Amino acid sequence: MKRVSRKKGTFGPKLKKWWKAFVAKLKKWWKQVVESTGVEKFLATIIAILAGLLFGLIVMLLISFNDPLMAFEGLGAILSAGFSKGLKSIGEVLFRAAPLILTGLSVAFAFKTGLFNIGASGQVMMGAFLAVFVGIKTESWILALISGVLGGALWALIPALLKAYRNVHEVVATIMMNYVAMYSSKMLIEWLICMPVHQQSRPVPAGGQLPTLGLDKLFNQDRLNSGIVIAIITTIIIFVLLEKTTFGYQLKAVGFNREAARYAGINDKRNIVLSLVIAGALAGLAGAVIYLVPSTGERLQTKHIISNYGFQGIAVALLGMSHPIGTLGAGLFFGYIEAANLPLQGVGYKREIIDIISASIIYFSAFTLFFQIYARRLINKIRDFAGKLKKKPKLATAEGVEIAELPPPNEETTEGGQEDDRE
Repeated sequence: MKRVSRKKGTFGPKLKKWWKAFVAKLKKWWKQVVESTGVEKFLATIIAILAGLLFGLIVMLLISFNDPLMAFEGLGAILSAGFSKGLKSIGEVLFRAAPLILTGLSVAFAFKTGLFNIGASGQVMMGAFLAVFVGIKTESWILALISGVLGGALWALIPALLKAYRNVHEVVATIMMNYVAMYSSKMLIEWLICMPVHQQSRPVPAGGQLPTLGLDKLFNQDRLNSGIVIAIITTIIIFVLLEKTTFGYQLKAVGFNREAARYAGINDKRNIVLSLVIAGALAGLAGAVIYLVPSTGERLQTKHIISNYGFQGIAVALLGMSHPIGTLGAGLFFGYIEAANLPLQGVGYKREIIDIISASIIYFSAFTLFFQIYARRLINKIRDFAGKLKKKPKLATAEGVEIAELPPPNEETTEGGQEDDRE
């Protein structure tokens, strides 16, 4: 009988070919990551956060200079606030982060289109009042949520029209609208939905509250509703709107150069109005998320105080580099810091330490370009270190035996390589 010869399988060479292609793609991706400005901005943000926490530690050391360990306990309370009580602490972080993400998106959206929406606080207050009022009267959370969005959008419409048609600077117009919103909302709350004894609004009925989607039971947090889910969905919508649509491109074009956009045929006035109105709608949505909660949650107060959420939204947008995804991460971070309120007071410090840390982080965020220089140096060092770890290529041989490496060609040799000594 003739012995049938079997052909050598081709699985090995195919695997090697696939592996080489995979490594080449991985190297290309890594090169793009290293050379991208996004990595620099991310590292600069991390440096700003660390610098802010260090500054907060220094402040706590100065306050308790007789007991330095107390300052480190306070820092530990801040860093562990989101996990100290397990899922309940995480639920507290998510509850506090949801409105911060939305107000941050409001400010970031305006930033992206070349506008500074410093009136997010007033838009939050008017959106919150309309949401609570409709929630109490109709007991429909859908109508209450829509009313909050419309309230914020309509409150931003006035400075938007002034900016587009009279070139009134949006900073002046929006910041004045904050004070109008403060007095107007106080008057409307006292007139329509006030509990005189407690100087606050009536609780929203169960039908007017945002659904919890089971999150309150999952995280054992009564105040937690679907606000964080709304914030995440809104972040995705804003990202797609700005980065993947023609409308978003037009908004950013007007923000970069209004005259050039007009020359290109883009209606600059319409886009300015829409930009601020959308930003106001996001702030109004944040107001609805804050107050459409059970009676154990936030309640509208009849006080002459401007809502702090809008100003915190500026901090979130700055830390997130005005990018929707970055704003989402920054909002979660500030929600984490805000959740340290009670643990920090348990150590013996006032909650104003959190405000100091937040403010210092934003202050250091202003040095983003300065930090990016050091971030680029760090990236270059990592790239150089990775280059040193690369192995020199070896010649493939039969029988799996390796041949000694060939010395690299001299720099003086010609492009064709070394000359052959044989005649």
